Amino acid sequence: MAAQADTATMDFFRHQEMARRRTGFLIGCYVAAVVLIILAVYAAVVLIFFYGRGAGVGRGPDLFDPTVFLAVAGGTLAIILGGTFYKISQLSSGGETVARLLGGRPVNPETTDADERRILNVVEEMAIASGLPVPRVFILDEEDSINAFAAGFTPDDAVIGVTRGCAKLLTRDELQGVIGHEISHILNGDMRLNIRLMGVLHGILVIALIGYGILRTIGRSSSRTRSSSRGKGGGAALAIMLFGLLLMIIGYIGVFFAKLIKSAVSRQREFLADAASVQFTRNPGGIAGALRKIAGWAAGSRLSTEHAEEASHLFFGNALARSWFSLMSTHPPIEERIRRIDPSFDGNIEPVRSRQISSDEAGRPASPALQAASGFTAAQSAGRTVTVRAPSIVSQVGKPTPAHISYAANAIASIPPVLAASARNPNRAAHVIEALLLSDRPSTREIQLNAIRTNIGRESAE
Repeated sequence: MAAQADTATMDFFRHQEMARRRTGFLIGCYVAAVVLIILAVYAAVVLIFFYGRGAGVGRGPDLFDPTVFLAVAGGTLAIILGGTFYKISQLSSGGETVARLLGGRPVNPETTDADERRILNVVEEMAIASGLPVPRVFILDEEDSINAFAAGFTPDDAVIGVTRGCAKLLTRDELQGVIGHEISHILNGDMRLNIRLMGVLHGILVIALIGYGILRTIGRSSSRTRSSSRGKGGGAALAIMLFGLLLMIIGYIGVFFAKLIKSAVSRQREFLADAASVQFTRNPGGIAGALRKIAGWAAGSRLSTEHAEEASHLFFGNALARSWFSLMSTHPPIEERIRRIDPSFDGNIEPVRSRQISSDEAGRPASPALQAASGFTAAQSAGRTVTVRAPSIVSQVGKPTPAHISYAANAIASIPPVLAASARNPNRAAHVIEALLLSDRPSTREIQLNAIRTNIGRESAE
């Protein structure tokens, strides 16, 4: 059994490495697409100049003119980069903006709702085990489907959102697999990558929008001065309109292929996140069970929000109705994802009936398998001092194991409820830090309390 587990682990590491290589290749395809767009725009310029010669507009460049090519390349790059950075600046305002756009409601850290309490516990465990700041959690109350997402530009402003269906229908182990998947997106920088890919997509779209703008402007101008269409001015107007049409065609073709590449990148990152979730938890049944429930649930993972299209690549499952054109899908087929996690999967999916997880799961810290995997939780539970080396701790940040997750769960469970509630409350968390910094020596403690009274307020000191 141990040998089989080691082999399975190696398979997941191999899948991760393959996904990274494919992602690098696809990003290279993005760069190649931009280069091809530059060449296409240059070809359009040369074509218009040749057309202009016949219309008597003037002498154009040779088939390849370095000066004109550099001017076209610089202008095209400036447009694409300008549109890209503009879109990125819009999307990088933080994960909370995205969560609220999708209809998310922030979960109160002191909630007594069993479903929400269970989600908060799992997110805290996975984040602490990963060495990440604990992200805020949002619930999409109007979504009965099973889905989740991570959004944000950096780990500091990241949030995790789950649908109401995800909260009610998944067991704790399944939820842990899903949250592990989303934590992996944060650790691997997928959120930032997604924002950048969306930015490049918008930058390419600007090319098409400029072409459309040229067509509209020249079309209106020509309709007002039809008499000039017989002279040189008419030839110039037709040449410019043709150039605008070519720009629009080039831009929309570029957007189409950019979307194909973006979807392919997203599919590879989903495979990578699935493998990482199994690596974190060493429990393939968790995430595989969640995927099976998506396949067997009537609502699947589809979202009803009007913003599902633009945010579809952020989600754990496909947020859109299945398309006949699979190359445009941002997620691999559910069956393929399950088979990669569980090679013994026979394709049989059982229908899922609506049910609610029992409230006793809300406070359960971790599965027995994860607790057994922990080699150092016993020392923590017994109150013994554990000696660690700083380089060892640093090297483990962002690489959670079942032992880390189990330790995090036990550490959270060992904190007195009043102290834990205060630490989760933004208004009282500062008081917890102040209390932790107080000295054991009465004289020093009194000096510290006086400093708190003077600089922060008497209420904080009390």
